[in-house]
Amino acid sequence: MRRQTWTEMDDAARRGLFDRGLADIFDDGLRASIGDLLLDVRDRGDVAVCEALAKFDGIEVEPDGLRVADDEIDSAAVSPEVDAAIDDSIEHLRAFNEQQMERFGDWSFESEPGLTVGEKITPIASAGLFTPSGKASYPSVTFQLAVPAQVAGVGTIVVVVPPVPGGSGEVDPAVLTVCRKLGIRDIFRVNGPAGIAAMGFGTERIPRVAKLMGPGSPAVTIAQVEMQRHGVSTVMLLGPTESVVVADETADPVRLAADLLIEAEHGTDSSVVLVTPSGSLANAVDAELDRQLAGLPDVRATAARAALGENGGCVLTDDVLVAADVASEYAPEHLQVAVADDAVDAVVERLVNAGEILIGQHTPFSAANFVIGCPASLPTSGFANVSSGVTASTFLKRTAIARADERALQRMTPSVVALADHEGFPAHAAALRNRPVG
Repeated sequence: MRRQTWTEMDDAARRGLFDRGLADIFDDGLRASIGDLLLDVRDRGDVAVCEALAKFDGIEVEPDGLRVADDEIDSAAVSPEVDAAIDDSIEHLRAFNEQQMERFGDWSFESEPGLTVGEKITPIASAGLFTPSGKASYPSVTFQLAVPAQVAGVGTIVVVVPPVPGGSGEVDPAVLTVCRKLGIRDIFRVNGPAGIAAMGFGTERIPRVAKLMGPGSPAVTIAQVEMQRHGVSTVMLLGPTESVVVADETADPVRLAADLLIEAEHGTDSSVVLVTPSGSLANAVDAELDRQLAGLPDVRATAARAALGENGGCVLTDDVLVAADVASEYAPEHLQVAVADDAVDAVVERLVNAGEILIGQHTPFSAANFVIGCPASLPTSGFANVSSGVTASTFLKRTAIARADERALQRMTPSVVALADHEGFPAHAAALRNRPVG
C-alpha cells in the first residue's frame, strides 16, 4: 500500500486523497464528446443508438433488435447456485426496503387553529436503470436498483444493459434472470452513454423515464450528469468504486487484507484506503496483501495494486478517533469499521459521511454488495457527504398539502400583505385585501 501519515500530509496531499475520480469524470473533452452523443440520440433516436453500439462496442444491432425479446428473457439460465443466490439477495433487499417504506407515509398536523399542513408521499412514474457489462457480469447491480424501485411502487422500470463483449448482441443471462424474476420486460441492449440518453429523451423503441441511475465508467457517469441539463433527474454520483476501512491494532490482518481487496479488484480507477493508528497493523496487512494478491487473476491484481497504490493506500493517524474523522472527511462509498468492541460506538458516532457503514470483520463489503439487503448502489467521489444510497426512498417524492379555513386566512393576512408589499407583488396582496369575508 502507498503509505502516508496524516499529520505530515499537506493540503495538496489531502486533496489528492479526497478528490478521487472527479478529474476523469468531469474532463472537458469527455464532457464535450458525451454531450454530442446525447444530442445525437435526441435528434436521431434509435439509429444513433445503434451506431453508438457499433462504434464503441463493436456490435451491430438493427433498431428492431434493441429490445430484448421475451423468448430471450424466458430462456436465460444461470447455475442453480447463482439462481438461489439471486433469490436470497432479492429477498433481503425487499425486506430492507419494505421496512423503510413502513417508516414513510402521508402526514399532517394543525400548525395553528384552522390551518392544517402536511405531505403526501408518492412514487415517481418511471425509472431507467443502467447495468454495466464489460469487465464482468453484474446481476447484483440490476437487483440493487430494481427491487427498491418496485417496493417504492414505480410503475415503469426500464433496464438498459450493453451486450456481452465479443458476442453478437446477446445480453448477460444473469441480468435477464434477475429481470424475469422481478417481472421486468422493458430491457434494451444498448451502449452505456447512448442508453442513458435514450432513456432520458425517449426514442422510437426505448421509453422515456423520469429518473436515471446506474454505476459505470466516467463516460456513463458524465452522461447522467449531463442529462440533468435536459430535465432528467439522476443520482449523484455512482462512479468508480471506492472503500475505506478504519481499523486498530485488534483487527485481524488476514481478514483486513481480504476486505481491502474486495473493492480494489474492480478496476484501475477504484480507490481503497486503510486508515489506522497502527503502523504494525499496516505492516502485517502489507505482507498479507502480497500473499493474497498472488492468488488473484492478473487483471484483478493489477486493478487492486492501483486502487491501493496511487489511488489510495494507507493513512496513519495519531489515534482511532482521528482515523474516523479522516474517513468521514473522505466520505467513502463503502466504509468498514474494524476496531475493538469498546471503541465501536465512539468511532461510529464520528462517522457522518459514508454511503454505508459495516461494523466488524464479519460484515465484509462483498456480503453487503450481494446479500445483506442494505443499499449497495452508493454515492462515490465524496458525494456521500450530501446524498445516500439507492433505496425505496430514491424513487419517492413528497408533495406538500395545506388547508386553511377563513379564520386562519384572516389571521395570516397581515403577514402576507406586509411581505407582498415589501417584495413588490401587488396581486399577491390584493388577493387577500379584496377577498370577501364570510
